Amino acid sequence: MKKVVIAVMALSLSMSVMTSCKEAADKAKDASEEASETLEEAGGGLKDATNDAVDAVKKAGDEAMEMGEKAADSIKKAGEEAMDKAEEMGEDAKEITKKAIDSLKM
Repeated sequence: MKKVVIAVMALSLSMSVMTSCKEAADKAKDASEEASETLEEAGGGLKDATNDAVDAVKKAGDEAMEMGEKAADSIKKAGEEAMDKAEEMGEDAKEITKKAIDSLKM
């Protein structure tokens, strides 16, 4: 009878240990799934942040290109105005020189 009681106690203890191990395995599985979901969410957030950064850099590049084009147009316009003014000054110098020569001839 003693052996039966010991066997039943051992069996009972064994069942208790197996149940605890199964519960621990289930909890580990749940934790693993939660971690996986969290990583997926973080990956999605990282992807969104990367896309936003790419869009911002592209926009900044477009704005810089537009500003560069405006600056080039301004420089071209200033150069054309300077050339027109130089031609005008050259014509004025010709007239002054011609008048000076004419006044010396008289």
